[in-house]
Amino acid sequence: MGKKSTKLGVASLIVAGAGIAAVAAKSKKTEEKKRVKEIQKEEHDTFRNTERGKYTKNSKGIYYSNGNYEAFARPEKPEGVDNKSAYLVGSGLASLAAACFLVRDGQMKGENIHILEAMDIAGGACDGINDPTRGYVMRGGREMENHFECLWDLFRSIPSIEIPGASVLDEYYWLNKHDPNYSLCRATVNRGEDAHTDGKFNLSQKGCMEIMKLFFTKDEDLYDKKIEDFFDEEVFDSDFWLYWRTMFAFENWHSALEMKLYIQRFIHHIGGLPDFSALKFTKYNQYESLILPMQKYLEAAGVKFQFNTRVDNVEFEFKDGKKIAKKIVCTVDGKEKSIDLTENDLVFVTNGSCTEGTIYGDHTHAPVGDAEVRTSGCWSLWKNIAKQDKSFGHPEKFCSDIEKTNWESATVTTSDEKIISYIKNICKRDPRTGKVVTGGIVSCKDSRWLLSWTINRQGQFKEQKKDEVCVWVYSLFTDVAGDYIKKPMKECTGEEITAEWLYHLGVPVDEIDELAKNHCNTTPTMMPFITAFFMPRRKGDRPDVIPDGCVNFAFLGQFAETPRDTIFTTEYSVRTAMEAVYGLLGVDRGVPEVWGSVYDVRDLLDSSVKLMDGKSPLEIELPGPLNALKKPLLKMIKGTVIEKVLKDHNVIKDYMKY
Repeated sequence: MGKKSTKLGVASLIVAGAGIAAVAAKSKKTEEKKRVKEIQKEEHDTFRNTERGKYTKNSKGIYYSNGNYEAFARPEKPEGVDNKSAYLVGSGLASLAAACFLVRDGQMKGENIHILEAMDIAGGACDGINDPTRGYVMRGGREMENHFECLWDLFRSIPSIEIPGASVLDEYYWLNKHDPNYSLCRATVNRGEDAHTDGKFNLSQKGCMEIMKLFFTKDEDLYDKKIEDFFDEEVFDSDFWLYWRTMFAFENWHSALEMKLYIQRFIHHIGGLPDFSALKFTKYNQYESLILPMQKYLEAAGVKFQFNTRVDNVEFEFKDGKKIAKKIVCTVDGKEKSIDLTENDLVFVTNGSCTEGTIYGDHTHAPVGDAEVRTSGCWSLWKNIAKQDKSFGHPEKFCSDIEKTNWESATVTTSDEKIISYIKNICKRDPRTGKVVTGGIVSCKDSRWLLSWTINRQGQFKEQKKDEVCVWVYSLFTDVAGDYIKKPMKECTGEEITAEWLYHLGVPVDEIDELAKNHCNTTPTMMPFITAFFMPRRKGDRPDVIPDGCVNFAFLGQFAETPRDTIFTTEYSVRTAMEAVYGLLGVDRGVPEVWGSVYDVRDLLDSSVKLMDGKSPLEIELPGPLNALKKPLLKMIKGTVIEKVLKDHNVIKDYMKY
C-alpha cells in the first residue's frame, strides 16, 4: 500500500504539475495574444502604409482607396466648412490643386479661398511664357503616365479652355490616343549619329544584381546614402543608367532611397524607358495646358488671387499638444503685413522650390553676374517655419549645396530650314506637323555636358508662328567645358549653347557659328535647386503633409512627405494637395493609392526580363552560394506555370492580358 500510495502521489503531482504548466502556458498564450492585439492596434492607429486601413482614417485624417467605386463618388459636404477659410502660399501646381479640391470636394466657398503668390503670374515651376525681352522660355517639361491617379482625378473636373464640354483629361486622353508617344532615336554619338541603343539596357549580371539589391533594401538602411554607395561601373557604364539619369535627372551622388522608390514606383514602365512609349505629353507647354485651365476654374468659383505677395513666415502657437497656425507674415508690394488666423483658417504652404532663384540669361548674355534672378522666398519661408518645431522638417538638407543640385536648361527657337533638316535626320519626323516629334529627350551620349534635347508637339505655345520650332535643351554637367564651346555651360550665352547643340546635331563646323548667331534665339535658365529633392535624406527631413499635432496647417509639394510616391512628378504635387485638403477639412473620400505595380508578379517578371535584355531570369549566373539555390528552386517549380513563365518569357505577355 505504501508503495502504491507513493506512486499515486507521484502521479498526482505529475498531473497537478501538468495542469499548472497547462494553465501557465494558456496564460502565457493569452498574454501573447493580448500583446499582439496591442501591437496590431498601435500599428493600425499610426499606420502610413497605403495598402491597409480601407475606410478607417489614419492619424492624418485620411484613408487610401483603389478602384472606381471611390473614384466616381462625390463626398458629402464637410461639417462646418461654411465657417472656414483657406490661405494657400504659392500658386504652383500643388497649391492650385489644393484650391481645386477645396472647391470641388470640400465645397468651400470660393470667396473664402485666398492664394498668395510672390510673383505676378501663377504656375510656379510649371511655366511657359513668351518673354518680350528674351523670347520663348520653358524651364522644364512634364512627363506623365496612365497611373497618375490623383492628377487625373483632378483634371477630369477641370474644363478644357479649348474644347467646349470637354475636361482637360478628355482632351489629353484623346490627343494621346490619336498621337501616341514614342521615340525613334533615344541617343546619338559622333555628332548626330544614332547611338543604336536599340532598346537594350546593356546591364551585366552583376549590374542587374546591384539593382535588385537596392530594390530589396529597407528604407531605413538607405537613409543619407548615395546611389554610388550601391552602384559601381557595372551600372554606371550601362545604357540603363544613360536612360535613367537623363530622363529623371539623377546624379551618382543623389539619394539611393529616392532611386529605389523610383524603381518601385515605375516598375511597370521599365520596358518603356528606352523609347519613351511609357510617357504621355500635353498639347502645349504645361502653363497653357495645365495651369491656365485650373486658374480659370478657380476664378470662376470666386477664388481670390493675390499676386506680388511674398509670405515670409507662418507663426505658430503650441498648446495642449496642438500646433496652431496663428499668423501669416508677408510682404505685399514691398510693405510688411500680417494676417491673423484662427483654427478655422486653414493654411497650406508649398515648402521649398526646385526653380527658386532661377537665373535668366538671353541670346547674348549668360545667366551669371548681373543677370536677372527671380526669387519667391520659398526656402527662407520653410527655414523660418522649421525653426519652430522639429516636425516641420530640415530644409538645410536640400538647399545647402547648389554644386550638387543645379543644372541648366535653354529654350531654342528657330525657323531655319538647314537646322530643321538635321533635326529630321535624327528624330525621323517633321517637327511642323503638330504631332509627336522626338517623343522625349535625345541624349548626346558622348557630350561632355551630357547634353539632351527634345521637341514636343509644335507649336508648344498657342501664339507660336507656324514655321517656328521650339527646342528644349538641358545638361546635367554645367561646370565642365563643352566639346565645341570650350567653357562650362553655366558661363555660356544662349548663342554659345545653341552652337554646342548644333555641333552635336552634326551641323558642319564651318556653319555652326553663323547659324547659332543669326538663325536662332535662345534663352538659358540656370536653376540652382532643380534637383534639391534628390539629395540624400532620412525620415523627418521632409515634413509630413500634415505634421503631427497640426490642426489648421499642411505642407504641399515636392518637399512634403507622402508614402510610396516619388517626387519630381506632377502626381506628387497633386497627391500632397489632396491629402492636405482631405485631412484638414475632414473630406470623407479616399485618396487614390499609389499604383501597386510593385506588388504585381506580372510587372515584376516582365521588368526583370526587360532589364536583362530579353533573357529569362533563370539564365542569370547568380554570385557565389546564391547560384546553388537555383537547383532546389527549379525542382520546386517543375511542371508549374511559374516554370513556364520563367523559361519562356513570352508567356508573360499572355498573362499581362488578364
